[in-house]
Amino acid sequence: MPLAAFKAYDIRGKLDTEIDADFAYCLGRAVARCLSPKTVVIGRDVRESSPDLAAALAHGFVTEGVLVHDLGLCGTEEVYFATDHLDAGAGIMVTASHNPIEYNGFKLIGPGARPLTGAEFRRIEHLVEAPPCTDDDRPAGHIQPADVRGYYVDRVLSFVDTTELAPLRLVVNAGNGAAGPTFDAIADALALRGVCLEITRVHHQPDGTFPNGVPNPLLPENHAATGNAVVAAEADFGVAWDGDFDRCFFFDETGAAIPGEYVVGLLARSMMQRDGPGFIVHDPRVVWNTRRIVTERGGQPIVSPVGHVFLKDCMRRMNASYGGEMSAHHYFRDFMYCDSGMIPLLLILALLSKTGRSLGAEVADMRRLHPSSGEINFRVADPALIMAAVRERYESRASALDEIDGLSIEFDDWRFNLRSSNTEPLLRLNIEVAGNPTLLAERREEVSRLIRRTNLAQALAQGKCRMAVAAS
Repeated sequence: MPLAAFKAYDIRGKLDTEIDADFAYCLGRAVARCLSPKTVVIGRDVRESSPDLAAALAHGFVTEGVLVHDLGLCGTEEVYFATDHLDAGAGIMVTASHNPIEYNGFKLIGPGARPLTGAEFRRIEHLVEAPPCTDDDRPAGHIQPADVRGYYVDRVLSFVDTTELAPLRLVVNAGNGAAGPTFDAIADALALRGVCLEITRVHHQPDGTFPNGVPNPLLPENHAATGNAVVAAEADFGVAWDGDFDRCFFFDETGAAIPGEYVVGLLARSMMQRDGPGFIVHDPRVVWNTRRIVTERGGQPIVSPVGHVFLKDCMRRMNASYGGEMSAHHYFRDFMYCDSGMIPLLLILALLSKTGRSLGAEVADMRRLHPSSGEINFRVADPALIMAAVRERYESRASALDEIDGLSIEFDDWRFNLRSSNTEPLLRLNIEVAGNPTLLAERREEVSRLIRRTNLAQALAQGKCRMAVAAS
């Protein structure tokens, strides 16, 4: 079994060719040998392959004498919570989130729900590749079901004052993933506290065959299922989750999807109202709106490279109350610095209850002051060469430049970030401007044209080189 499934800081791959039950068994043993936990937490998503992989994973831990707390079907954030709540030495979520149906994977964490270090992750990879001999003298561990959802719900609800939540109409779209049962537990707890919500549920039943498509609300073609339901129900807003619901996507009262950078701004504002001024961490792709909101309220915005490992590390170092990525990951200090797809829903409910305004109205000023392009992807042969060409074109005229993650270049009235994908041969471009949609369109076309031309010139040059070699 090749180890192509090991990525930068998680594991995912095609079933049978990159991940199978033997792989999962070896992974359990490898994590046990690397981290030496006495207890671990295992959860799984709704994919049809996940129960067998979770069982093999648990068997690996049992072989190494570890007690396994089995959460069953749940979300990644519930594994984070249970690992901390149960004082476990490690936690693993079996999930491929929004990847195609023929994939699965594993998300690994250490004690206290902290991310693994790079050295730990590479050590685990080595132990999976070369499994240790079984220690026949080691006493076997065992597996026991664990139900901590009630405690998890209490933690999530602690982020808002439920007595102040207004009676609102809400659409929720679980995408037939794992979110449905967990949301129902939260909704039941809200009802017991006297909160009156009118809820329309879309694709709510967990179904590993994904009859309505793999749950990935980031894709524009998946927006209509939630947006149309919002309009039909005359709801105040809608929310959709991916398969393991660590990402959440919002839709305003017209059914329009809210770009992720504006959600970061809303949540930064909410958390500063809750916890006071302090540090707010954000990714470098689209930043001006978040900077404005944080600084206007006496806080300090801190930029971090993209990725949960980097966001969490930065938040821990700065003791930041909140961190957000435009890709819909939202992290909270009072949730073990981990990402949650349910806490943002409650914070938006609390925000609209307090202001009495619509979600569209809350976002309108952000859209007007800081229009953005959305992420534009380019499939290229040599990302580094194109990054160098873009830098050469714009660096001399820039007012600011950084390479925290990719290349970020600022001017007085526009800014862009260009970075390589961690998983694909892609360059990802985001552009933002200071209140000028016409300029946004011009700069989008200008930078895109430069990228395409550079990539084409490289391809032609390589083709000529190959022909010259063949001729010789």
